[in-house]
Amino acid sequence: MSTTKINTTPAPGTKIAPIYEYTEEQNKMMEELKEVSFFFLTLLFPTSYTLLCAQYAQTLLLSPTDPYRPWEKRWLNQPDTIPRYMRAAKWKLPDGKKRIKGTLEWRREFKPELIKPDEIKIEDEGGKIVINGFDKDGRPIIYMRPGRQNTETSPRQLRHLVWCLERAKDLMPPNQSSLVIIVDYKTTTLRTNPSISVASKVLTILQQHYVETLGRAIVTNLPFLLNFFYKGISPFLDPVTRDKMRFNPDLLELVPASQLEAEFGGEYDFEFKHEDYWKQIIETCAIAPDGTRVKGRGLNPPEIEEEGGDTTSENKEDSQDEKR
Repeated sequence: MSTTKINTTPAPGTKIAPIYEYTEEQNKMMEELKEVSFFFLTLLFPTSYTLLCAQYAQTLLLSPTDPYRPWEKRWLNQPDTIPRYMRAAKWKLPDGKKRIKGTLEWRREFKPELIKPDEIKIEDEGGKIVINGFDKDGRPIIYMRPGRQNTETSPRQLRHLVWCLERAKDLMPPNQSSLVIIVDYKTTTLRTNPSISVASKVLTILQQHYVETLGRAIVTNLPFLLNFFYKGISPFLDPVTRDKMRFNPDLLELVPASQLEAEFGGEYDFEFKHEDYWKQIIETCAIAPDGTRVKGRGLNPPEIEEEGGDTTSENKEDSQDEKR
């Protein structure tokens, strides 16, 4: 019997993998990268600070001037952020600094945590990206079905993708920092398949700003006509991403039958109904209408909880005007 309920927890008995252990030297490098990251943030708004070196972390915490800064701090303080960037940099600190600086700049412009659900809901209606289930290592699974494309190419499609990546991260169990993407080309045509330009932008986001987040990339049902597509995006694939790609593997070797959708050989007979799916994702991840988190769940930065969840400078100014 089919169900519209999604799997939001791994199968019972799942052992999270991989588990990373670090040497004393690696821990020191990660701590230095974290300090450098906070220092970079103070340099972005120098008028608010008098100390830019010895006390940069403290001044950052004491005098935030930008409404997005609490979210940057939240991201930097997540336990997987610094380790992921150092692993991606192969423990070369200068490269780690460069990578984290680039992502901080990108996140400041994109603001992944603050994408409003209603902004991208239309992109979600056809089921082209669905988060459902976990692999044998406890990684959330994102199903991508290009054949279900329901909108014209626009920046909103990338924002939808990023929103989905953030929701998959929300669902990660403790100690898990990677996910699985299954790309199913069963109903894809030349019209619905993304252009090489769009695909290169997607790869840039995944490879540069969600480093070490892709655990596996699985491609199924790729028609011969679309082989040129993978040849076209090949120059944009870094060696690490390419090594994680698998074409038409036995998915039951990677995903428990109870977690794998039936059309891929699993036992989970999932039927996509958008309103049911949407409600589950919003409620499970505690997403508020303004893109923040529902208050009282401990998911917002402390500053946002204390200030009532305002995330724009206009809201803060209005609040200050009322106090006057």
